[in-house]
Amino acid sequence: MSKIEKALNKARTTGSLRIVSPQPQPVSREKVSDDASTASHVTALIEQRASSSEAIARMEEKAPLSKQALSHNRVIYPELGDNATVRAFREIRTKIIQKAQGRNCVIMVTSVSSGGGSSFVSLNLGVAFAFDAGKTSLLVDCNLKNPSLHRLFGQGSFRGLTDYMENSEMDIADIIHPVGIERLRVIPSGGKREIPAEYFTSLKMKQLLENIRQRYRERYVLIDAPPMTESADTQILAELCDFVVLVVPYGRVTDAQINTCIKAIDDKKLVGVVFNDEPALPDFRWLDMLKNPFAAIREVISRPVNHRNKKVK
Repeated sequence: MSKIEKALNKARTTGSLRIVSPQPQPVSREKVSDDASTASHVTALIEQRASSSEAIARMEEKAPLSKQALSHNRVIYPELGDNATVRAFREIRTKIIQKAQGRNCVIMVTSVSSGGGSSFVSLNLGVAFAFDAGKTSLLVDCNLKNPSLHRLFGQGSFRGLTDYMENSEMDIADIIHPVGIERLRVIPSGGKREIPAEYFTSLKMKQLLENIRQRYRERYVLIDAPPMTESADTQILAELCDFVVLVVPYGRVTDAQINTCIKAIDDKKLVGVVFNDEPALPDFRWLDMLKNPFAAIREVISRPVNHRNKKVK
């Protein structure tokens, strides 16, 4: 028996051995307060997420557009799979989400010149965000002199941005419309009228963008803006946005025009330059080329030229 065991036995015999339970460490008030604050924040986040999920679920389309209608309007849809155009818009979407570090944001899409494809890019970028069942997107047609997003509504007139700016009694919900695409909403330009230059510099415009951004935490707002080389409004809108996507119509503008536009945009806001309508290389069938090269080349030449959009930054 060891000396320690002998000492313990002696202590038990004489009654001098006492087992002491460990006491819990005192907890400071600050730690209790921090834990309560953290739990409260987590609960608020869970409730907010649940609220957003319920709101997104309520955005289900009653009359979704068919694939034929989407194709007719040059709109991408998930069933196109790994199509090059779908892949390009998904890449731009991913880059914006990374740049925004997961927070929703306001993105302005503009082109170097008129007819450059900013409406096509803003619409399909909005659709790419809406592919994700946990996100929504809202398009705002700010190209007031040459609007195009209203074509998604078909026949009829719909209240939009200009109506809201001129009517102090109008609610924001009155100008947000579904267009038959899941989780995508559009604010059209509104009725045609003389456009005062003060529209985009007004406090009401700033409050509108902030309101529609905050209305849903999972909502991404895309602004279809006028061409940079043709409207001073675009620079004003860029100040109100978090990010800018510049669309370059392939082969229709000069390098000098592109550089001027890039220099006019804040480096921190320019998230990408998209070359639109770039001719795609012909898809050679190499087995046919080996068997009969002249017939294969004739077949390629006879095909219509394909065009695509390409992200370059």
